[in-house]
Amino acid sequence: MPRPCLLCGSWDRRSLCQQCLARFGSARNTVCPSCALPGVSGLICGTCLCDPPPYSRCIAAVVYEFPWDRLLSRFKFNDQPELAGLLADLMAEAVDKAGAAAVDCVLPVPLSPARLAERGYNQAWELARRLATNMGLPAHAGAMLRLRDTPHQVGLGRRERARNLRDSMWVETSAAAGLVGRRVALVDDVLTTGMTAAAASQALLRAGVASVQLWALARTPAPQR
Repeated sequence: MPRPCLLCGSWDRRSLCQQCLARFGSARNTVCPSCALPGVSGLICGTCLCDPPPYSRCIAAVVYEFPWDRLLSRFKFNDQPELAGLLADLMAEAVDKAGAAAVDCVLPVPLSPARLAERGYNQAWELARRLATNMGLPAHAGAMLRLRDTPHQVGLGRRERARNLRDSMWVETSAAAGLVGRRVALVDDVLTTGMTAAAASQALLRAGVASVQLWALARTPAPQR
């Protein structure tokens, strides 16, 4: 049945109309495959060459700017997990378009118990489980733990984020054996500095995972210098 487009309000058979998808629907094509920031397509940027992230590939569906920043805010902070379906579809399309290497399972970046209780759901898991279903892959909600609550990361610089996240991510003991040698897709909603994803990836690699790809819904633009 026709419904209003979530971005512009015009009526369409899908939650995002064709005009908005054509105008806003994909991230930039020429990006670094390690951090998803603008660059020469297929080539790793100088920053990632000097300081490689622990994940082998980074794919982002959209740029975190108008209108996606508003839609993601509704999804993440305004108690609208039902938006995860259409957002996961955007991610699946981006992963397919990027020609990502095969993975064995999909995991969400975890929330701490306190943050999960505050929000009521882990937005990364809402995306991850739908992505996994779309791709015919297993997904595990509790394979990773965030044992220590950290302050909200919004507005913090790279050094402060690293300090907050130090030793905060762990692989759940009962899940560790099943992840050894596996190729993992780690799912998050917004990639900013990459510190959260890096901490989670390092915990997975320490547990014996063969490789980690990072699949993010949105990538923030490069900071202005």
